Amino acid sequence: MKTFFALASLCASASAFAPAAHSAVETRLFDKINTKIDLDSPKVATMDKLSNGDKKVYCRCWQSGTFPLCDGSHMAHNKETGDNVGPLIVSVAKAEE
Repeated sequence: MKTFFALASLCASASAFAPAAHSAVETRLFDKINTKIDLDSPKVATMDKLSNGDKKVYCRCWQSGTFPLCDGSHMAHNKETGDNVGPLIVSVAKAEE
């Protein structure tokens, strides 16, 4: 009988850590991020080369019309969703001569 009560107590306390059925965390875990870029591809991957002095701004919200480069679409996304996503900015220093 002690085993039953110990197991019941453990299950009850563990459920306190489980997300609610419709919590924001659970929804974000299962919603697709990419809804328009190369949807037929099993994985969207991009390779880019930068030269000395180059700077590129890459999209991280998946809404850019110039994907993989950022076009500022994250601003509308952030306003609509309350998110705070922004671009990835990569730069390469100019070579010293």
